[in-house]
Amino acid sequence: MMLMNLTDRLAEPRKWLQRSLNYNQDQDVNTFEMTIRMLGGLLSAHYLATKLPSSASRRDSVYLAKAVEVANRLLPAYESHSGIPYASVHLSQAKGVPSHADGGSSSTAEAGTLQLEMKYLSYLTGNDTYWRKAERVMKVLSDNHAEAGLVPIFVHPDLGRFTSREIRLGSRGDSYYEYLVKQFLQTARQEPIYLEMWEEALNGIQKHLITTTKYSGLRFVAELPQGIGGQLSPKMDHLVCFLPGLIALGATGGHPLSKARTWPSWDQRKDDQIELARDLMKTCWGMYAVTKTGLAPEIAWFHANDDDLRPAPGDRPMRPTKNSLATWKKDYIVKPLDAHNLQRPETVESLFMMWRITGDPLYREWGWKIFNAFEKHTKLNMEQGYTSVNDVNATPPPLRDNMESFWLAETLKYLYLLFSPNDYIPLHEVVFNTEAHIFPVLGKKKWQTDLAEMMVLKA
Repeated sequence: MMLMNLTDRLAEPRKWLQRSLNYNQDQDVNTFEMTIRMLGGLLSAHYLATKLPSSASRRDSVYLAKAVEVANRLLPAYESHSGIPYASVHLSQAKGVPSHADGGSSSTAEAGTLQLEMKYLSYLTGNDTYWRKAERVMKVLSDNHAEAGLVPIFVHPDLGRFTSREIRLGSRGDSYYEYLVKQFLQTARQEPIYLEMWEEALNGIQKHLITTTKYSGLRFVAELPQGIGGQLSPKMDHLVCFLPGLIALGATGGHPLSKARTWPSWDQRKDDQIELARDLMKTCWGMYAVTKTGLAPEIAWFHANDDDLRPAPGDRPMRPTKNSLATWKKDYIVKPLDAHNLQRPETVESLFMMWRITGDPLYREWGWKIFNAFEKHTKLNMEQGYTSVNDVNATPPPLRDNMESFWLAETLKYLYLLFSPNDYIPLHEVVFNTEAHIFPVLGKKKWQTDLAEMMVLKA
């Protein structure tokens, strides 16, 4: 509503927030989900309120007050021996709750995807507690010295150590890497350690995870079930499709590519990163293009040569891509258990970023086709909303009677921004959290320098 300037419709939800929203609940909640959705949404609403035409909204403290309330209820999750947050927290009991699965380990992605929210809250309130808790997590993860910057997907909150070897950029791995880039950008490049960590990880991704399909030579991001040195699995979650946009964002800082290429710091390595982003964007678009509905499955598998899945001592040779849809269809495998579509945002997120950064109209064309596929196959009659579907290769697809919150928070938002003017919400002035909530790039607070020195991440 705020992004679309629907100010007349904000009064009712704002009143509900102020008078009825109560976090004193006898309930466990997921630390990560509560942070990125609830805390992130409230903080973004606080920021966007300052952008609304009404001057009264700029003095509105409702969103920030509720953000402080929910953040304080989340703080007990960080009271582990290592500082790695517990997977959950009990709201009314103010108690961290270890995961009931995975031996009590927390997801690495979830532990490493709390920092934008907590840092912004510290910036707004002047209370550095939130910043310190979140920064501590990054130090503990870094102290594990993950090979090539690629982190295993589970970490124990009491031990502060990784508890698996499995590496993937899909579920439980994805947004850790996203927040490396975005922490660097959020603090106006005042924490270069995060850029260093991202560059190391991106080099590791290129060396150990990127390979090509058998028939069309499409580049994709595989998984390492046994860690570095093991066989690649030719599996790529739709979740991984955040990566093309992130690579471009990391290379240019959100500025147009035409401008970034004039910088003295621009080099061939950056051009190669943009080329990789373009190639992976094509693969993510292919997830939609090869199905009967034009909607992507939750997970895609690929035909790949055995040699391209073996551990590689160096960069794997990349074959030229064949841009033939018929050839692409030979490479993509959609298994029945993976054929559902949950209206996920990652591909349109990257399309938005790739359009803003490269200016290539192809990304708008792909986004428009995806939007029309959602309209055709997931929109319900009688203005009942949109729904997930069970099988992207059935027409019409079986409906799930379920609409994920990220459909509104992310997918539709990124589609709206994809077709908005380029100077609306400029990428170099804001950062999007992993739930597409918008925060501003921050200036310097007097205590940030001391924190940066205290929490040095280098070995």
